[in-house]
Amino acid sequence: MKLKESVLSVMPVVLIVLGVSFTPIVNFEGKELAAFLVCVILLVAGMTFFNLGADIAMTPMGEYMGSGLSKTGSLKLVLIVCFFMGFCITVAEPDLSVLASLVKNVVNEAVLIGVVGFGVGLFLLIAILKIVFRKNLSLFLMLFYMLMFAGTAVLIESGRSDFIPLSFDAGGVTTGPVTVPFIMALGVGIALSVGGHDANENSFGLIALCSIGPMLSVVLLSLLNSGSPEHTEEAYAIALSAGEFAKILGQKALDVIRALGLIIVFFLTVNFAILKLPVKMLIRIGVGIVYTFGGLVLFLSAVDAGFMPVGHRLGVGLGNVGTRAVVAIGFVLGLVTVLAEPAVHVLNRQVEEITGGTVSKRSMLIALSVGVGISIALSMVRIIFGFSLLYYLVPGYFISLLLSLFVPGIYTAIAFDSGGVASGPLTSGFILPLSIGVCSVALGTESILTHAFGIVAMVAMTPLITIQILGFFAIATRRMRERAIINRILDADDEQIIYFDSGE
Repeated sequence: MKLKESVLSVMPVVLIVLGVSFTPIVNFEGKELAAFLVCVILLVAGMTFFNLGADIAMTPMGEYMGSGLSKTGSLKLVLIVCFFMGFCITVAEPDLSVLASLVKNVVNEAVLIGVVGFGVGLFLLIAILKIVFRKNLSLFLMLFYMLMFAGTAVLIESGRSDFIPLSFDAGGVTTGPVTVPFIMALGVGIALSVGGHDANENSFGLIALCSIGPMLSVVLLSLLNSGSPEHTEEAYAIALSAGEFAKILGQKALDVIRALGLIIVFFLTVNFAILKLPVKMLIRIGVGIVYTFGGLVLFLSAVDAGFMPVGHRLGVGLGNVGTRAVVAIGFVLGLVTVLAEPAVHVLNRQVEEITGGTVSKRSMLIALSVGVGISIALSMVRIIFGFSLLYYLVPGYFISLLLSLFVPGIYTAIAFDSGGVASGPLTSGFILPLSIGVCSVALGTESILTHAFGIVAMVAMTPLITIQILGFFAIATRRMRERAIINRILDADDEQIIYFDSGE
């Protein structure tokens, strides 16, 4: 089942790349296509093992840890542990490393990763407080996004507007495949321990808030950063030899060990101090961690060795064709790319389980795909005509926050969580290089930071609107069905009324 899901998820992207390769847009050599197909096989295997490991280990670990910390009765302990956990896991998140490597000549890699980690840790703490005190997520989102746009105004005023796309992208890449299953399950565990009639709805929103922290922290870093905003285009090459791929595989293995190691240390510490789970359960979790490790290493290696260079080559080719073709192919790529994001499937399963099937995996996937497709198409338009990212983000976030006032809170929470999850490793490892390739041709390399970047932010934003619209229509449909049932009952009652002749 997991293998079938992975194949069906990745195949549309592969078919598009192969289809384009037989056109004048991009001319791949035979050995390059062969290397890409090997990476596709590894990507499918990686997704399969990762999804299996998330079910067996990552999700249960987060739930056990959330409920266990809550049972201590010490809010201070919960907040301290969650802050350091958020910081450490984010610092080791592979998605963030990809983004930092793409802008290393603009911002110091270590500084950027550390600042983003601090932002996630701080806002994970805020998210836990929201759950414990059962506060409305919409109010938090409105407050912090107002602060975010105030920060962008300061960047513009200070002449640092080139860093605005990077700030918004930072929020999208931090919620990657390592952190999403764990943090979402952590929220579920704490919400169920706190209780209340709205426990299911209250469990969502951690990803949404944890995406805001990096944005604000990178805005502050941009104000203090004295580096040049000029971006030097990276060299992208498909790994054509076993030695090249082995090098990438080793690097990704170290990255994933660092990421999973921090989660395991936190979990084991809490387990021995509070949870005291049976050995049989710990062994099962250990097996799941092995699956997760193997899956992530294969997935991230395939992205780095094959999908990132192919995405860049495809972008350069699209930059040389007509505007309509770029926008159309961008829309189709957005529709299908989100299907291959491993964390999206984790989110969809959890949403369906927690909502009791009210929000199905299929409806979630359709809403996400449409949203991401629109975001990529709009990003291609922005690159071609060279206008500011804020022309999209300001009205986009205004609409999404306005919708939050009219749809049930659970749809708002799911929508804002989905925005962070949709912008995963394939977005930063395939769509972002594609955007850089298009921009280098359409506007020149000097415009990459201001116009190619920001596409991750767009991928994170549009699902906020599409999923809340999904919620709006779901509620309207349910009300129509309820009215239809009531009308049928009333009609049936009318038919049973017996009229007697009075004899007059």
